[in-house]
Amino acid sequence: MPAAQEQGEVLASFGEYTEAVALVEKLVEANFPMNAIAIVGKDLKTVERIRGRMNYGKVALSGATTGAFIGFVLSLFSPVPEGADASSIAVSNVIQPVLIAAGIGMIFNIVRFAMARNKRSFVSSSMVMAKEYEVQVPSNLLAQAKEMAAKPVEGA
Repeated sequence: MPAAQEQGEVLASFGEYTEAVALVEKLVEANFPMNAIAIVGKDLKTVERIRGRMNYGKVALSGATTGAFIGFVLSLFSPVPEGADASSIAVSNVIQPVLIAAGIGMIFNIVRFAMARNKRSFVSSSMVMAKEYEVQVPSNLLAQAKEMAAKPVEGA
């Protein structure tokens, strides 16, 4: 993990992350030293979106699906016996591992869900958002960065 950098001077502030990225792209295209640029989010907040309710049926289906996929991938590496016909190969080398792994995945997920049942019964995704994004550069490069940021983009 890199050491914490001392904060530089604010070159520009934006309300949207994409705007800050656009300025950084412009500086990089103008050959500004990219390791001297930082995008700093201010006034951070965490937003958690609830995606749905979890129950034993969904947990079992998810585990079975994951297990079946793992079983299928493992079946691709199993040896094919000599002299076997296509239907016995399909059953012994593909279908059996898929069904066994699906069952194991289902049981594993159900047990895991039952052990953590008192925590949460919903699925969510969270993200960190900032109210403002600052593009910062070291103070000794601020004048150069301002000059490069003011130039129009070539070929545009």
